[in-house]
Amino acid sequence: MRLGFVGLGWIGTMRLEAVSAVAEVAALCEAAPQCLEETARAHPGAAPFSDFGELLARSGDLRLDGIVIATPNSLHAPQTLAALDRGLAVFCQKPLALNACEAREMVEAAQRADRLLGVDYSYRFTEGARTLRRAVEAGELGRVFSVDTVFHNAYGPDKPWCFDPRLSGGGALMDLGVHLIDLTLWLLGDPGVKEVHGGAWKGGQPLDAGEVDDFASARIELDGGASVTVAVSWNAHAGQDCVIRLSTFGAGGGAEFRNVDGSFYDFELARFSGRSGEVVARESRGWMGGAILDWAERLGKGSRFDPEIGRSVRVSEVVDAVYGRE
Repeated sequence: MRLGFVGLGWIGTMRLEAVSAVAEVAALCEAAPQCLEETARAHPGAAPFSDFGELLARSGDLRLDGIVIATPNSLHAPQTLAALDRGLAVFCQKPLALNACEAREMVEAAQRADRLLGVDYSYRFTEGARTLRRAVEAGELGRVFSVDTVFHNAYGPDKPWCFDPRLSGGGALMDLGVHLIDLTLWLLGDPGVKEVHGGAWKGGQPLDAGEVDDFASARIELDGGASVTVAVSWNAHAGQDCVIRLSTFGAGGGAEFRNVDGSFYDFELARFSGRSGEVVARESRGWMGGAILDWAERLGKGSRFDPEIGRSVRVSEVVDAVYGRE
């Protein structure tokens, strides 16, 4: 496979390195000259571009199979749509889009083009989450009726565009909450969403126009009766770098997927029965490129449009509901 990479910041470069063992880095695109030059030195066989339109215009000559997009959120939809229109598969950073309308348009475009569209919801590829999903599917927890999730980050983003809602689409909920919403729907087998209640704040006050949230919470009622809570924040007074937790309560048992000692990279899964519990899975870092490697593997096997990407539209619908957007 020959891939083009658009956006060469920290995340974009990490995903490039993760997939470079199984795909050829054929093109690089980055508006910041220093980032482009540094990555081009590491990958001298890749054609460098500072303009996305120029890369697409050369995509046929470069024999590209797909595009990996790691640009600001506001560019995800236009760049994805343009790449799909060229017949290219796309792997996009999360969130898929600024809102559900854009996400739906992207999914429909992928379906029309019959091209594989993926999004970087990487926590699905942790061993703990995958072990928990197998347990839920096998009925080992009984009927799951409640999922409680949190992602509190002691830091905030370091890019100015993250604080402009026109470019980011939102704050902590858009940045962190989408992971929790996607992970919960994936774990429970993609139930429909019946109701969403929630809100977003900045500095402990309701959001004003032009602001993005540093704290958001929601309660999501799902088809089948399960209830989900989500709480996320930037610059949290959490006593550690971050707190990431998904607690699952079933009629026949419980489980908790969680980070270890405040780490962004180390995770474990504990299973509970009454007052007893044990850790059944633990891992560090190896999961981080799982989503792009899965997309690349499927692309290499000839996979086309996968309707599973429709879950990302539902994630955006929940986010829109919490923000009070039509």
